[in-house]
Amino acid sequence: MKLSMNVTTTFYGNVVNDIKIAREAGFDGVELQSPKLYRYLDQGFPAESVVPMLEGIEVSGIGAVQEAPEEDFRAEAERLAALGELYGAPSLQMCTGPVDVQVVKDFAAGTLEPGDPRFRGLLGKPEDEVITETAKRVGLAADIAADHGLGLYLEPLGWAPVHTLPQAMRILEICNRDNLGLTVDFWHFFVAGDTPEDVAKLDPSLIHAVHVCDGIPVPAAEIPDQGVSRNVMTGGGSIPLQEWVDAVKATGYDGWYASEIFCDKANEFDFLEVATTLRNLMHILVA
Repeated sequence: MKLSMNVTTTFYGNVVNDIKIAREAGFDGVELQSPKLYRYLDQGFPAESVVPMLEGIEVSGIGAVQEAPEEDFRAEAERLAALGELYGAPSLQMCTGPVDVQVVKDFAAGTLEPGDPRFRGLLGKPEDEVITETAKRVGLAADIAADHGLGLYLEPLGWAPVHTLPQAMRILEICNRDNLGLTVDFWHFFVAGDTPEDVAKLDPSLIHAVHVCDGIPVPAAEIPDQGVSRNVMTGGGSIPLQEWVDAVKATGYDGWYASEIFCDKANEFDFLEVATTLRNLMHILVA
């Protein structure tokens, strides 16, 4: 059992405080994310200055590479993979896109103008094209990660064209990379219609990370929006967390479980209180 604190747990924190809180809350690791890392580095702090902060705690993963125009995508993957190598992360996270759910909503409503500069990716394209083109980006990111000694874990986002487990498995099969796997994110799987039974059938070697998170159902006619559906404290939503954890354990997986939460109310509590609460809850679920 390896428990990691995804930095959404301390939503308004910074790199320095996040690592400190993860250690004090009793986590074995911390899952670092680019917005906070980039904010820290953009102030002129050298990337190497994070290394001493990590004494006594592991980096369970680093993310997230987001689908974007090819040159931007390549640069992002290179930058994050290099940071992951420096910090000892085993894997790099990649999310399917568009990451901006409002772009997906606007496209569905027919209000996304042709000249809109926001990245729309493969919205509206045929399924086979979506899978094939996404696989090209995943393969590229996996190769970049491998160059830095990292794995790559794909996270299908619940509102993106690639959002289901079967789609992700097709992409992994096309890419055929030894370092490529998945994030089992309870909320994204839940809103996509995937089930604990589906998860229990996975090869454990394909699971690079598990995001323990909660949410409420999304009405059938609506596009999943984590700002709405995930705006609950973990354990206070509709996802049967123990069933999902048990499904992961049934595969034989023994890697990282990470707390991930997008709850506005929890964000206003003391960082350490929230982190400790989530760490203890995951310990009970996983132990």
